[in-house]
Amino acid sequence: MKFVALLTAVLIIGAASADAQRRGGGRFGGGMRNIKNPSYDGAFMFCRIMFNNASNGDGAGWSVDWPRADENLSFRFSELTRTPVSRGTAGEYNHVVISLTDAAPLSHCPFIMMTEPGGAFFDQAEAAGLKTYLDKGGFLWADDFWGDYAFEHWMNEVRKALPSSDYPLIDVPLDHPLFHVLYDIKAIPQIPSINFWYGTGGRTSERGADSAQPHVRAVSDREGRVLVVMTHNTDFGDAFEREGDSREYFETFAGAGYAFGVNTLLYSLTH
Repeated sequence: MKFVALLTAVLIIGAASADAQRRGGGRFGGGMRNIKNPSYDGAFMFCRIMFNNASNGDGAGWSVDWPRADENLSFRFSELTRTPVSRGTAGEYNHVVISLTDAAPLSHCPFIMMTEPGGAFFDQAEAAGLKTYLDKGGFLWADDFWGDYAFEHWMNEVRKALPSSDYPLIDVPLDHPLFHVLYDIKAIPQIPSINFWYGTGGRTSERGADSAQPHVRAVSDREGRVLVVMTHNTDFGDAFEREGDSREYFETFAGAGYAFGVNTLLYSLTH
């Protein structure tokens, strides 16, 4: 019993320490990488955005949940819908990692995703690239950032591309079509990382009282078209990434995670 109590304490301290280390980490701490992407073949491919981290941000970097979340959501999307999803010669699901200044690859992505955006930093060229992409009909999903500080930091970066005068911020109501494209979602799930969930004995709010309520928020244009969906105080990416790691975690969070993920992909492709 003493050993179990000690182990539990160590896991809780470790989870808290990891969260504390998210904030900061040095400007450009997220790191850009040279990644060889598959060629565009006309079918849907999961498009992940790589970005640099700000010294005053709150996030572990663009590659959190990559590549397994991208692969697993692509697999489930092909299984649960009739959407043509790109696959390689060995049957693997194709996905790409690009920056906001990669105009040609971006033009092939009706949907892009960013993970842990509370740490992001956009320079002038990246902000311009994001604005151009979204104004042309693109769609961004930003996931896995916790607490007020991370949200405010992220919105400061978003406003470099989408000023509040023309692109309002809203809380997406549960009767919005986003929640009912294929699956009827009646509540916003709070999905913690698998390490936090096990390390804290089943808690879901990674920042305690500061992240107690999960949100689905959006930035739209003046006509009401949703350009950016933001899942705040919840981590859908881990619901996808950790599918094969724990049956208990999968049964607790994957159903709600994939329901929202598939809805979001379908909404981005049809609106």
